[in-house]
Amino acid sequence: MAPRAYWKGTLKLSLVSCPVALYPATTAAEKTRFHMINRETGHRLKQQMVDSGTGDVVESGQKGRGYELRKGKYVEIEPEELEAVQIESNHTIDIESFVPSDEIDQRYLNHPYYIAPDGKAAVDAFAVIRDAMKDQDRVALAKIVLTNREHIIAIEPLGKGLLGTTLRFPYELRDEHQFFDGIKSPKITKDMVELAGHILRTKAAHFDPSKFKDEYETALKALVKRKASGKTIELPEREERPSNVVSLMDALKQSLKGRGRKKTAAKSHARRATGRQRSAKKTQRSTARQRKAG
Repeated sequence: MAPRAYWKGTLKLSLVSCPVALYPATTAAEKTRFHMINRETGHRLKQQMVDSGTGDVVESGQKGRGYELRKGKYVEIEPEELEAVQIESNHTIDIESFVPSDEIDQRYLNHPYYIAPDGKAAVDAFAVIRDAMKDQDRVALAKIVLTNREHIIAIEPLGKGLLGTTLRFPYELRDEHQFFDGIKSPKITKDMVELAGHILRTKAAHFDPSKFKDEYETALKALVKRKASGKTIELPEREERPSNVVSLMDALKQSLKGRGRKKTAAKSHARRATGRQRSAKKTQRSTARQRKAG
């Protein structure tokens, strides 16, 4: 069954337009989730809204929205007042500009969506916009209204379709200076930097998300399965953290030695495996010759 579209509308590039559909590119459906339950009855618990002052349960008709002006002082906002400022979607993604992809600060990237043509009649115009973007090697910036809020969305080709990623607004980002200005600038020797650089080179690789393993999720699934089958759960002993203090230079040197030992062990294992294979082949050839001679 095809996934349900999160949003449908029109993608526009000047006078060229085509119907498109947006689909969330991420999902949390496979993640293990827990519910709060009553230990005595095994029933699931439900939450209730409680007045922080009186402790009374508040019914749905008494609930409202308020903005905190100062501690404990709220101004109530009526539903119709919220509707007055909400932006109604015109169901259009109107491309405003194209920017080099490397100019987009990754901190602004928010939620990714797959954008596909909506219907056979949209395929030609969709392909024209997609392929033009591929040739220019640029990312389109446009505006879109999702859940009554306006978002900036960055659009780029992805296979046969497009990838749209909503961007955060500048006010949503914290200023890095409040976290980095206090970092001291110690004197680091050239040897230390070269050693660290060598370690980096030995760990050089290519981005391959298929190698990412969520070990905690795997452990959670195993825990639930074991508990559901009636088996006991043995708690692991806490490992003591090493208390020995190693100098930075010693740590760098030991890292290189450790890497070298791993490579040597791997090569040794490979040599032993190759030797065993050669020995097996010799034995097979010898046995075959004996059979022929017999």
